[in-house]
Amino acid sequence: MTDYAALLRELAVPRLVGTPNHQSVRETLKRELRARGFTVEEHAFRGRPARALMRAPTEVRGVNLIATPTAQPPNGPTVWLVAHYDSKGQPISMAVRLAGFFALVAGVVTAFFAPLAAAVLLIAAFAILFQNRVTDNSPGAVDNATAVIAALMTVDLLKGSSNVGIVFPDAEEFGLVGARALARERGELFAGAAVVNLDGLDDGGRSTAFLHRPGPLGQAIAGALTARRWRWLPVVVDGIVLARAARECVTILKGDWTTMRIVHTPHDRAERLTLAGARTVAEGLARAISGA
Repeated sequence: MTDYAALLRELAVPRLVGTPNHQSVRETLKRELRARGFTVEEHAFRGRPARALMRAPTEVRGVNLIATPTAQPPNGPTVWLVAHYDSKGQPISMAVRLAGFFALVAGVVTAFFAPLAAAVLLIAAFAILFQNRVTDNSPGAVDNATAVIAALMTVDLLKGSSNVGIVFPDAEEFGLVGARALARERGELFAGAAVVNLDGLDDGGRSTAFLHRPGPLGQAIAGALTARRWRWLPVVVDGIVLARAARECVTILKGDWTTMRIVHTPHDRAERLTLAGARTVAEGLARAISGA
């Protein structure tokens, strides 16, 4: 029986793409997937980071992990559980970045009738956005070790279902670079399949279903988790890209404003978590997938 708490401690270390910790975590995930009877493929890629990130390298090289059941259906898995495994730190939390985004939007809107207020808002927004640089000082427990563990918990609950595969994309934190490579180079994996992307599963807060491409499984998962359902959110997640290749796609998030305040900071540590949120999500996923 897996000691998920110990696994969380093993995964929740600063692991920016290309660092020794990043490579070590990848080896741990390969070990866990093979122990569950998966065949693991490494999909190496390279790509440009998002331009909004300050002081990022001009090119990122990463490795996506694609895990398929040894006894899979002829056409491959019909459900893919997805959770990125890299992490990053930033001088500002996600909560502050969201505040900057809304200040930017408000500044643009108010420019037409309140120029002075708009100028103040835009100055504040750009001051925040210029802090959007990458560091390696966040253990990334909620973002995104809990989601990786929830994917493993789900297949454990499903007891070796042959129609469920797992993808652990890399370089999500540099602007969905790994997911873009998957959609571009391995899009056939997801054709006709449902993608369930997991990103940021805190102990507290309510589940949210970000329905990129709605479908019956995504709706069933949202129902099983009593999740809030949204077609648009001001967050950047791998599901946005993978939805282009899949039959249906949903991203599940779980947390609250406290979660937003610790993501991408040194406070995103394993010690603050019990994995209650990951278990709740895994149980809901297993119920929905079993009933599909």
